[in-house]
Amino acid sequence: MKIDHSLPLEYSTEQNSLNILGFWIFLGAEIVLFGTLFASYFTLVDRTGNGPTGAEIFKITPVLVETILLLTSSFIIGLGIHAMRIGNKKAMLTFFAITLLLGLGFLGVEIYEFLHYGHIGAGLQTSAFTAILLTTLGTHGAHVSFGLIWGLFIIMQVRKRGLTPQTANKSFIFSLYWHFLDVVWIFIFSFVYLKGMMAT
Repeated sequence: MKIDHSLPLEYSTEQNSLNILGFWIFLGAEIVLFGTLFASYFTLVDRTGNGPTGAEIFKITPVLVETILLLTSSFIIGLGIHAMRIGNKKAMLTFFAITLLLGLGFLGVEIYEFLHYGHIGAGLQTSAFTAILLTTLGTHGAHVSFGLIWGLFIIMQVRKRGLTPQTANKSFIFSLYWHFLDVVWIFIFSFVYLKGMMAT
């Protein structure tokens, strides 16, 4: 395996570069998935039937907490990748662990939010609006859950094997995934929650 030391560790082999390119293609498919969910949401958002509207069920506090947690986690994982590139394994692992803790906090608030929706009668069968809302939020939440498990395995591998071209490649790809979840959340925050809260 030929290693190009002039490149960042995650790009230092031809296979690594191909892995990253492949993951970008995968993210393209994920964009299609969430794009379809958003298109469905915008189509069904006013079909509330006898159920509540977004303005009636959305609360700004949990949404702001979720947003702060996820935006901060995205910044922290960026610090983790920087630490990885300068060869500071301990700092990298610390930043990755903080990222996962923030992600876990986000998930906890989202679960609380889902329980709140269920308590007030905004379930999957309440209306077309609540069905697509919960599906969109749930799909993003499932991606975050998967990311937490994936990130844990990354931490375990780096601890065991150290910073190698392979572990650096896997860590960088995971960071791309995490940043993608953050971008999707910004769209959810802006076009689902804020737009819903401002609707009359």
